Formats: sequence, C-alpha cells, structure tokens
Amino acid sequence: MGSVVLSLDAELGWGFHDLESPPPSRVEAGRRGWSTMLELCEEYDIPATWAVVGHLMLESCDGRHEEHPAPDGWFDRERGEWTDREDLRFAPDLVDALLASPVDHEFASHSFSHVLFGDAATDHALARAELERATAIADEWGQSVDSFIYPRNDVGHRDVLAEYGLTAYRGKSPTEDGLRGIVDTRFRDQSLLVEPAVDEFGLVNVPASMFLFGFEGPARTVAESIWTDPMVAQARRGIDEAVRSDGIFHMWLHPNNLTHERDDRRMRAILSYLEHTRSKTDLAVETMGQVARRVAAATDANGQVVAVDGHPTGDD
Repeated sequence: MGSVVLSLDAELGWGFHDLESPPPSRVEAGRRGWSTMLELCEEYDIPATWAVVGHLMLESCDGRHEEHPAPDGWFDRERGEWTDREDLRFAPDLVDALLASPVDHEFASHSFSHVLFGDAATDHALARAELERATAIADEWGQSVDSFIYPRNDVGHRDVLAEYGLTAYRGKSPTEDGLRGIVDTRFRDQSLLVEPAVDEFGLVNVPASMFLFGFEGPARTVAESIWTDPMVAQARRGIDEAVRSDGIFHMWLHPNNLTHERDDRRMRAILSYLEHTRSKTDLAVETMGQVARRVAAATDANGQVVAVDGHPTGDD
C-alpha cells in the first residue's frame, strides 16, 4: 500500500525573526495561510503533521527569556521591532483551532524559538533547552510530541531528540525537494518516493520528497501561463508514483507560503487530487508519526527495516 505524508512548518514570525530583512509578504501571510490550510485539510479530510514553534503557544512573555541559553541577540526582534506585533509572536488561537479540527492531525514540534540545530553555534545545552521548553509547553496543552521538524531543515543533535522521547524527524530530501525534474530534464524520471530509516539513536527519519513552494517568482508565472503550475504537476506525479510503487511520497510547506490566492489554488489542486486518488485506490494518507510507528514495528534486531505493512524494503 502506498502512502502520502503532508507536513507543515507552523512558525509565524519565528521563522524569520533572526533574518536581517524578513520577507514582508510571508511574514504577514502566516496567520492567513495557517487558517487556509486548516480549512483545506478539513474540506478534503487530509490529516497532516503540524510542527508548531513552542513560543506560539504562550499567552505572553517579556521577550527576554533570560534563563534560555540562546545566542546573544537571539530575542532582540521580539523585544524590539516586534514588541507590538503579538500576532507574530503568539498564536494560542491558531493552536486551539488546530487541536479542535475534526481531522486527525498530528501535533509535532518545530522547537521553541526556531533555533537552527545544525548550526555550529548551537551546542547541546541550547538544543536541550529548545526541546525542554517546547515539550513542556506541549505537555501543558495536553499534547504529547512524537515528531520533530528541524527549523530550516538544519538537522543536528538527534541524540537530544531521542533524549526527550521523540521518535521521528523529517530528514532532507534526497531529490533536492523534487525540483530536478522541473529545472533539469535529465532528472525528469527520478523517483519522488522516499524510504524511512531508523538511525543510530532509534529515531525514524521520514525524509521529505518535495517542498511545495520551491518553484516561484517569474519562472512560475511563465510556466503557468504556457502550461500549468509545475508544482501541482510534480505533486500529482509523486502521488501517482506512491500508488504504483507502494512507496511513500512526503510533501511539505510553510503556511506562510500561501501569500496569494494562486497559492491557495495550488494547494486546493494538490489536496483535491490526493483525495480523489485515495478514494479510487488503496492509497493511504499518513502522518509522520504513523509512518514512524509502522517502520519501528517492522525493524529487525540489527536496526534494519525489513518490511512495512508486509512489503519488503531495502536490497533484495
């Protein structure tokens, strides 16, 4: 049985607070995109893994976080330029909407303040502080956390994830986010499917297949004017391949990628196609946590994934 995974990096202003010049359109689109994606997932009954920045679950703070071992200046924008922008710093209302959704979404972590775990400046103390705070806040909300999505896909400190009881993370795409078949025809037939694997810490890596907003700007406009939305075409190809090959297709985005109505149309086209395909085949739509549990259950004593739902994996 093939399956499709949809994961979202839910971060609002925290996805940009450390940048010298945050992109205004995306900063302002975070709340709109969050609500739109919840509505579309509900319309097509698509469960997704929502990785939420822990700070968004706070009602308020002084912006200092003096006990947090963050780098100097890490919270400067929060207590400076964005002091009066609580809509970018806090989102208990949006988290409430996510948890109240009739769709069986997975609540996952995107760290506490969007620290880059793979950065040389991020030591174990900082990684632990991010996980400690994020999981504690989730617990206060009555949410257990199994899956982690690294800020900016910067993988690091996997041992800390295991230490705090997480079981899965989203690894980097082996196909450059699925774009090679668009920008270079030599890779047109390259597979968009991924194979989850158990790492040395017992975590299940559920790699990304493609980023749904990786082909933007003038190139996208030209492509849409003479053909169709290339990312919709790629997503449909991945969904079809999952059906044919009984594999896993994992697509992801940020809610703040939905800056215009044409972005909404892209996601509607993808999710409607996914729902239609699921209704006509045995395709499943899974969360990262569900995939991780399947993979862990099918892993042998040597840590090798030998079968998933009865399908052998790896070398013959």
